[in-house]
This record gives sequence, structure tokens and C-alpha cells, in this order.
Amino acid sequence: MASAAAAVVAKARRDVISHFMQANAVSRDSAATWVPNRPLQQRMLERFLDRGVIVETGKDTYYLDLPEYDRWRRSIRRRLAFVVLGVSIAAAVLAAV
Repeated sequence: MASAAAAVVAKARRDVISHFMQANAVSRDSAATWVPNRPLQQRMLERFLDRGVIVETGKDTYYLDLPEYDRWRRSIRRRLAFVVLGVSIAAAVLAAV
């Protein structure tokens, strides 16, 4: 059940980022208008706005800040690596006992 919820959230994240990538909305000059059609997409948009990954330039007009998006992606990967490392260490300790 939890993995299904994670998949839905990941899809909403991809949908939001994909919209701006497809519109080539990667600067203030190329900002694109978008109104999310699903509540989860709206929530992901708000999270990206809070993190500075997406920047609002006007009412329902945004662009993707690529350097900030790259920093956000690296932080996700780094956290995932720590989780995998922790699980590996815990498995090794349990196997040794």
C-alpha cells in the first residue's frame, strides 16, 4: 500500500516537472502558464515553489529553475544513498549475529 502511494506521488512530481520541461519554461522569459488539474499535482507544485525549484512569475505562470532543480535531485539521491547504506549495515549486523 505504501509503495502504491509513493508511486502516485512520484508520478505527480514527474508530471509537474515534465510540464515545464516540455514547455521549455526554464527562465523568466520563457515562463509557462499552468493550472494543475489534480490536487496532488497542485501539492507538488506548491512544494517545488517552497523549495525554489519552480519560480512563479505571475498568476499561474511559472518556470523551472534548472540549477535549483539539479541541487534538489542531488539531495534526493544523497539521502537515498544514506538509507541504502544504513539498511545494508543493519542487514550485515543482523547476519553476523
